[in-house]
Amino acid sequence: MPRSKKTDNSAKRKIIIPIAVIALLFLAIGVGMSYFKNNLYTVMKVPDFTLTDQNNKKITNKDMLGKVYLVEFFFSSCPTICPVMNSNMRAIEDEINNPEFGIVSISIDPEHDTPEILKKHAERIGVKSPNWHFLTGNRDYIGKIADQFNIYVGDKEDEGESLNHSGMIALVDQEGNIRCRYNKDNMPILYYSGLNYEDPEGKLPKLIGKYHPDREILIEDIKKLLK
Repeated sequence: MPRSKKTDNSAKRKIIIPIAVIALLFLAIGVGMSYFKNNLYTVMKVPDFTLTDQNNKKITNKDMLGKVYLVEFFFSSCPTICPVMNSNMRAIEDEINNPEFGIVSISIDPEHDTPEILKKHAERIGVKSPNWHFLTGNRDYIGKIADQFNIYVGDKEDEGESLNHSGMIALVDQEGNIRCRYNKDNMPILYYSGLNYEDPEGKLPKLIGKYHPDREILIEDIKKLLK
């Protein structure tokens, strides 16, 4: 007996509807992946700070409003990761080359890092931008700022730990929010690494490593925020 048109249409709908659902599911996944790739997560508001830069000028978080900027903790006489971090910052400074971009480098050794010492340090590494501030101040206060940033700095009272610090960098937007991208698992990375690595995936840190994957993604994310 020949099949009716009604039966044929019903069979077609049974095939088409699951295909459409699957197509919509893949579209939703694609849109979601695109969102995570192109949008930056808001971590928190940048902590308030008031410190003195290499030009003996008071710099606060409010002075940085309207600029996209990076925040690191370092000290000028550091023989290990600080030169690497400063070098990566210099590369970022050259690549961005925008008056609306800045860098805040906060010394965890303020007894040595006076404004005069920090000015010589800035000259030594070839800083070009007037928006790169090397900041100094009270060590207890700086430790509290680091805690509020959730970036590790050693305990001032621990002689063996006082000058230890993280190699992580905070990215701050024009409204004073700390921002970050999502990783491959769609989880916010929170902070970026200022270190070099011996592998392109950024799993094996090495002072003289030729790879610096977070430097590349920082440049991408700074440009997103500057648009």
